[in-house]
Amino acid sequence: MVSNIKCTVEECQYNESDLCQASTIKVQAGMQDHVISTSHDTACRTFTPKTNLS
Repeated sequence: MVSNIKCTVEECQYNESDLCQASTIKVQAGMQDHVISTSHDTACRTFTPKTNLS
């Protein structure tokens, strides 16, 4: 399956050629009790750091 979810976080293990390869993703509010009005107010909870940064 090819992902169409773009990701520019180079440190994430699911990022391959700027596309997210995670089987599922979870996005939530970046701050609790905060009204979300822009994408900057959200955070990817699927992020897992790469073990080998090259």
